[in-house]
Amino acid sequence: MIDFTSINYLKNGTKRQIEAFETLTHHRILDILEVYDPILVGTIPIDIAIENSDLDIICYFKNEADFTVKLISTFGNEIDFTWRKVLIDQHESVVATFKKGNFEIEIFGQNIPTKDQNGYKHMLIEYEILQFEGDNFRLKIINLKQKGYKTEPAFALLLDLKGDPYKALLEYKR
Repeated sequence: MIDFTSINYLKNGTKRQIEAFETLTHHRILDILEVYDPILVGTIPIDIAIENSDLDIICYFKNEADFTVKLISTFGNEIDFTWRKVLIDQHESVVATFKKGNFEIEIFGQNIPTKDQNGYKHMLIEYEILQFEGDNFRLKIINLKQKGYKTEPAFALLLDLKGDPYKALLEYKR
């Protein structure tokens, strides 16, 4: 199993993964967020990214206001910077997006340790499924994503999971 808590695995990955590593390290994005236990999640780490896939970084904040101030003060002048508060599964969340290099970067923070956040859990489950199902399955996921499907609904469709795809994936057992 890859240690997804460090981005070092990206150095020897696909062209897109190497580019993600170089962008994150050159601009010190994870270093800047270090106090928030950042983890890169989503499609790029597990190699199901499509052309416009972003870099999703989850963070754990203890104080929402301090986290928001840090995002605005550090990244507020970046290209296309936006931020918003959202309620996800009854948890206050802060989402900031901006462009850096060839990527849109999304920073997502909750008052939940990063390894306990659904974004991380989903990625680990998806990674295990991809390892078990193989490259043909991975290509089918990519094809669905190119057709507009979000990641979890694409997995749910191919695995014939019923109900909310985000919850169903968390409960998935082979």
